[in-house]
Amino acid sequence: MGKPLSMDLRERVVGAISQGMSRRAAAARFGVSAASAVRWAALQRDQGKPAAKPQGGDTRSATTEAKAARIWALYEAAPDITLAELREGLAAEGIAVAVSTLWRFFARHGHTRKKRPAMRASRTAPTS
Repeated sequence: MGKPLSMDLRERVVGAISQGMSRRAAAARFGVSAASAVRWAALQRDQGKPAAKPQGGDTRSATTEAKAARIWALYEAAPDITLAELREGLAAEGIAVAVSTLWRFFARHGHTRKKRPAMRASRTAPTS
C-alpha cells in the first residue's frame, strides 16, 4: 500500500484553493490529481485539516470481540477444550468463526493455551 502524500503538500494545495485558485488549477500547479485536490478541500472544509485517514491496522477483530463474553464462558466451562471444539460449540450457538480467528483472539488477550506444563530447565554441564 502506498503512503499518503505529505501534510505540507496537502496544506499548500488547500491554501491555494482558499486564495481563489480553482481545484484543477491548484492540482496542476502542485502536480497532484484533481480528485485529490477536491478531496483535500472537502476535508479542510469538514474537519478543519486535510489530514490523511489512518491506513492499515486490524479491521476484523471487532466482530470477534463482540462475542468475547460467550467465547470466555465456553472456555472457562471447559479449560481443556481445544480450539476446534470451541469453534464447534460456538457454531452450535450460531456463531461462525474459524480456528485461526480463535487463536488470534486468545493471542490478542495474552492467553496461552498450552495443554501441558512447561518443561523443567535443563542443567548445564560443569566446565572443567
